[in-house]
Formats: sequence, C-alpha cells, structure tokens
Amino acid sequence: MATSALLPSGPSRSRFKNVLWISLGLTVLFVFITSEVLLVTDYPMYHAYRLQVIADRHLLIPHTLAGIFALLIGPINFSSRIRQRYLQLHRVLGRIYVISVFVGSFTGIALASGRPGLPGTSMQAAAWMVCTTAAFITARNRHIVQHRQWMVRSYAVTFTFVSSRVLNLWPRYWSHLGDSFAAVGVIAFTLASLLIVEIGLNWHALTTRRD
Repeated sequence: MATSALLPSGPSRSRFKNVLWISLGLTVLFVFITSEVLLVTDYPMYHAYRLQVIADRHLLIPHTLAGIFALLIGPINFSSRIRQRYLQLHRVLGRIYVISVFVGSFTGIALASGRPGLPGTSMQAAAWMVCTTAAFITARNRHIVQHRQWMVRSYAVTFTFVSSRVLNLWPRYWSHLGDSFAAVGVIAFTLASLLIVEIGLNWHALTTRRD
C-alpha cells in the first residue's frame, strides 16, 4: 500500500504527504476528544447513544477494536520506506487490515440492525469490504499499482468512521435531523470520500493534455 498514487509528482510530494497525515491525525484526535471522551461523562446530547453503547458492548467492542486496527495499520502500510525494508511486516499487517475490515463491517451492520441507520451503515460496510477485497485480490495477483489504488479507496472509507463524527458537535445533526437523516449523512460522507479519491487518482489525466 502506498499513497503515491494519490500524491502530486515532484518535490512537493513529501510535503503533501506530511500535511495529509498530520491533518488526518489531528482529525482523529479532535473527534476522540470531542465525541468519544464525552461518553464517559454522560454528556446530555449523547445520553441515548451512551445507553446504546452499554447495551451493545458485545458487538461494539470488536467493532471499535477492528476500526482502530484498520486506522492505525493504514498509515504504516502506506509508508514506502517500511514496505521496502520490511516487506513481510507489510504483508502481515495487510492481512490484519483485511480481517479488521470484515470484522468491523459485519459488527457494524449487526449494531445497526433494526435501527434507522441500517441502510447507511450497510452501504458504508459494503463499500469498505468491496474496496478492501479488490485491494487484496490485486495484491495476490501482483498488480501492485491497482493494489495501491484500491487501498487508497479502502482507507478513504475507513476514515469516514472518523470524518463523519466531526458533525457530532453540531446538535442539529442529531436532535433535529433525526436518525434517518443521519444515515443519509453516512452515505454522503462515504460517496464524497470515494469521489475525492477518484479525482486524486486521476488528477494527472484530468489536468494534463496528452500529446
């Protein structure tokens, strides 16, 4: 896996890569502090969600752990330096990533079962599994360029579990729009993430005229 397929060419690549990962890391930290930490304090806006977390912990714990593994493994396996020096580690972590995606997907669907958010969660999980499966198959077939591209798509879906929670600080998102609209928001975040990736992957073709 590598982010090179999504990066600009030339000397700006390293700078872009650093800015990208720092931005993603700050987003994770922001969401963790403003959203997940508040569950411990029984923040009023998250009271119903907190009760759901307690009731569904047998599914939520493996779902959360799988998501954390996927989030952490992504940056490691996107590193060209680590991949070149520790190829076996790259492959082992890649398999753990695939397992984490499927565990996270199925437990996410189970958590949403019987709730208004099921369509959005199911679509998100389907996109996650399809992109990851395509990445795994292309790696097994040694189509490395296509493998990297599918992994960029897969990690984009992985990160929607973080980016979609940025809206948690907007009370209207939960209280006024309702669960059904929140499910639409999940779908929108997933599609937007994949669209941005596709533009990035095809940026050269979009901005350069062929002679």
